Amino acid sequence: MKTVVIHQPDFMPYLGFFHRLLHADLYIVLDDVQFLRRGWHHRDKIKTPQGDKWVTLGLHKSPQDEKINNILLHHEDWKQEHLNLFIQNYKKAPYYAEIFPYIELLYSNKFDRMIDFNMTSITMLMKLFNISIEMEYSSKYNLQTKANELLSDLLQKVEATNYLSGIGAKDYFDSKPFDDANIEVIWQDFKHPVYPQLHGEFIPYLSSIDLLFNCGIDESREILRNI
Repeated sequence: MKTVVIHQPDFMPYLGFFHRLLHADLYIVLDDVQFLRRGWHHRDKIKTPQGDKWVTLGLHKSPQDEKINNILLHHEDWKQEHLNLFIQNYKKAPYYAEIFPYIELLYSNKFDRMIDFNMTSITMLMKLFNISIEMEYSSKYNLQTKANELLSDLLQKVEATNYLSGIGAKDYFDSKPFDDANIEVIWQDFKHPVYPQLHGEFIPYLSSIDLLFNCGIDESREILRNI
């Protein structure tokens, strides 16, 4: 049995992404598909006294159909703006002193490509959540199929028996490519945990960094494993 997760390399993803990694044997980084400007590849949300707020990477302009692994960062003021947002909105969090040094280290890296920054953010969060999983990049296989056929082809390349998918994919799911390849599709059962937050009423589906600032490394690991 081999369970595989396939997902784009988003920026500091939410808890549901890491919950899937806990239940899989391999994570295929879907890096050679189209960059979605209204998606989560270059941004995520944190909580502020005014509600949730996007934290967005600074990117160079690119063609509409550019692939994720070709998107370039620009080197202007966005890094310091991000750090200021984390300081302003989490400095009173119980575990600010524990978590902020990891954020500072992340932002001290100099990358040209968005994917390199994003994967560094993901591996940072995996370390904090104590998640260890094998990873491969979809671009390694240079496949030309798309959508569900692409996913099925990738799963066959790595000899997967099970595909663990987020529930959002049901809207455009076609079972035939998976049935033809004898791959079982498992739908993630994720119920967002409620934990103590700053700034009033609880807001779910923020970047995972929100949980870490509010609950610390040890408790965050426990919360994630008890979802």
